[in-house]
Amino acid sequence: MVEGSMTQGAGQGPDVERTATLRDFRVPAYMNETGPYAQGSHAVEPVPPTEGGYPVAAEGYPEDGYTPTERDLPVIKRGDTLQASVDPVPAPVPQPATGPGPLFVVGDVHGYLDQLVAALQEQGLVDSAGHWCAGTARLWFLGDFTDRGPDGIGVIDLVMRLSAEAAAAGGYCKALMGNHELLLLGARRFGDTPVNSGAGTATFQAAWLLNGGQKSDMDRLQDHHLQWMARLDAVEEVDGYLLVHSDTTAYLDYGDSIEEVNDNVREALTRNDADEVWDLFRKFTKRFSFRDEGGADAVRSLLDTYGGTRIVHGHSPIPYLLGEVGSEDGDESTGPVVAGPHVYADGLAIAMDGGVTMAGKLLVQQLPLDN
Repeated sequence: MVEGSMTQGAGQGPDVERTATLRDFRVPAYMNETGPYAQGSHAVEPVPPTEGGYPVAAEGYPEDGYTPTERDLPVIKRGDTLQASVDPVPAPVPQPATGPGPLFVVGDVHGYLDQLVAALQEQGLVDSAGHWCAGTARLWFLGDFTDRGPDGIGVIDLVMRLSAEAAAAGGYCKALMGNHELLLLGARRFGDTPVNSGAGTATFQAAWLLNGGQKSDMDRLQDHHLQWMARLDAVEEVDGYLLVHSDTTAYLDYGDSIEEVNDNVREALTRNDADEVWDLFRKFTKRFSFRDEGGADAVRSLLDTYGGTRIVHGHSPIPYLLGEVGSEDGDESTGPVVAGPHVYADGLAIAMDGGVTMAGKLLVQQLPLDN
């Protein structure tokens, strides 16, 4: 377990500042890399970086906003860094004599299906064939199943299947809404329809491409995937843990109870208004509310409103939160090493995005933590 401060790139609120140790994040141009959308009529022109590698925001750009002219997360190609190895040795999940089974949470997956299966096997949740073998265990995914990685639709298919298999065994497998689910829904529904971004023309299609959208995922996206994503909850409380995707207080904009937040998010998606869905996506893309001075108070505002004694989130990769990549010392000879969740904000927050997109580790963690 590690404790420390958090830092990250774009998408943060106006009251949050980037720490000086990460000014030199590099943002590789998606459209210059080999990939499904590297060339073609839908390609987005790379944005010229400013000092520190960040694109120039359009005039009038709201500080708490988000436009497709800024990537939400600097992406380091997996081949550029060392990968933390996962040894998937299945071990049986201990089953209680009575009551609910043990609780597990999963960080951001982003299309890395093989790494997900290995991590689930390592925790004894699925067998060698990828089927549920954990009995009454309870498994929560914290969102962001697609984009950046090679098989986002395969990840969704696996989670949907495990949900049925776990329920049949007396346990459950459930999932939360991440900002990339909103992004994929918006790209499919609204495409190149202009939205009111507060900084000129923006579209879901451009934002999706700029943030790792994969043509293979879009080609295989079916109605049942869309319906499943649109029905996901945004917030849940389990065993005293408040589960969310993003490290932001923006959830408070959608209600004073968990039920109200989830209902309002679903209703916004049902109304199918491009500007409203964009605003939802923009708010769920915010980050860093729990770091630095005032971070613990931000966590408490959510816990006091929705319940729980600790918050568990994904969204902001631990390697960036700890400054282990893109630091000013320029030493990038070793890649990020993620041993487990990151505990911070006076011990009230647990970060679960191990940075699988940058050769970190896809985290599957049993709660409570050992320490």
